[in-house]
Amino acid sequence: MKEHGRKKTLLIIDDDVIYAEAVKDFLDKEPLDVFMSFTAKEGLSVCASQTIDVVLLDQQLPDAEGHTLCHELLKYNEQTKIIFATAYPSFENAVIAIKQGAYDYLSKPFELEALRLAVEQALRTLELERFEQLQDYRRTRESEETNFIGGVGLTEIMKMKDLAAASDSPVLITGETGTGKTMLAKTIHYLSARNKAPFICINCAALPESLIEAELFGYEKGAFTGAAVARKGIFEMADGGTLLLDEIGEIPSHVQAKLLSVIDDKLVRKIGGSSARYVNVRVIAATGSDLSMTIGKTFRRDLFYRLSVIQIHLPPLRERRNDIPALCNYLLGTLNGNKEKALHRDEYERLMSYDWPGNVRELKNILERAVMLQRGSDLKPSQLLEQAIYRPRLIEEKSNNPQAILPLGEVEARHIRYTLEQLDNNYTRSAKALGISLSTLKRKVKNKLS
Repeated sequence: MKEHGRKKTLLIIDDDVIYAEAVKDFLDKEPLDVFMSFTAKEGLSVCASQTIDVVLLDQQLPDAEGHTLCHELLKYNEQTKIIFATAYPSFENAVIAIKQGAYDYLSKPFELEALRLAVEQALRTLELERFEQLQDYRRTRESEETNFIGGVGLTEIMKMKDLAAASDSPVLITGETGTGKTMLAKTIHYLSARNKAPFICINCAALPESLIEAELFGYEKGAFTGAAVARKGIFEMADGGTLLLDEIGEIPSHVQAKLLSVIDDKLVRKIGGSSARYVNVRVIAATGSDLSMTIGKTFRRDLFYRLSVIQIHLPPLRERRNDIPALCNYLLGTLNGNKEKALHRDEYERLMSYDWPGNVRELKNILERAVMLQRGSDLKPSQLLEQAIYRPRLIEEKSNNPQAILPLGEVEARHIRYTLEQLDNNYTRSAKALGISLSTLKRKVKNKLS
């Protein structure tokens, strides 16, 4: 009966002191915090001071009718489960209580075991409701985060996205780093019939070659040195949902054959295992490289064709500059608590003139830093492009004046100095704005600025 480290709470509101204390003694054996109030006023005061999960409410109180109190109690926490307990049971009272928001109705005298069951059921219902709310919140957040990848320059891609969401076939998403491959995969998952099941992403390039097979398919105890206990693989964890294999081109050739078999047969055999387990997983693969150039060399031809039943290519931001104003407005909205925030027309033009080698990810980073560094003034993210390593004229300088290109260390030092100046030498805020730890910032200042 705990939730995020907090014990569940129950409040008894009843003017019968002996009854209330008996119920408290009985329920105190459960992992519950039990409170007592003997008037409606006292009960409301308790609910105002802390979160109450369940209220055991008497119908007849010295200062109020129980059923008239329901609405007031629920003002403090609309999820509170109210269990009516009365010595004057009637169908009319029960109907009124339920209409006012009561969860359950008990007639005095009742068996304490019946009370225990009613409380347990109320807490279980509350837990399920909160879980569903959390899932809805997560799905909403995921949907919000993926909306920005769609713009006027991606009309055909949005059609392919809808096609992929309506299908269960493997998808191959290609595109440069930062174009939104992971976000597109999430969008496909949350628009599909699998949206209530897990979405799991694994970066194949981040795993050592010796471990990737064990991570994907799992292993039995004693399968190899260090396998002290059996462990599920990523495929089993994603059962019923979607698995994104990012940087699929980095999978070793000896694992590719087993991966193809799992996609085709939907059977996973752990390393060291003697039997296979059925898994129902939709596979989406993503890569920033051109897999077609590696077919027959480092990447299996049959696996490539199996993964690319539906193929979607995300173009770099420099090839869809007209999307930048809409992307800016959306991203600024998410950074400002969904409050509309538009840039000046000149700013849009400057941002559209930049090549954005980091694509949408870089645009989001620049806007987030602008919001942090330029508080209280009109946002001018283009200034950050010119002040830091993001300089639109870098290529021109290279061709016309090689001496104009600063060493990378000097560029970093200047940007750190600029950030500290903008944030009044506040190291904590500066580290957050730069996306590094406080200790890393202090070390860089000592090494580069001293």
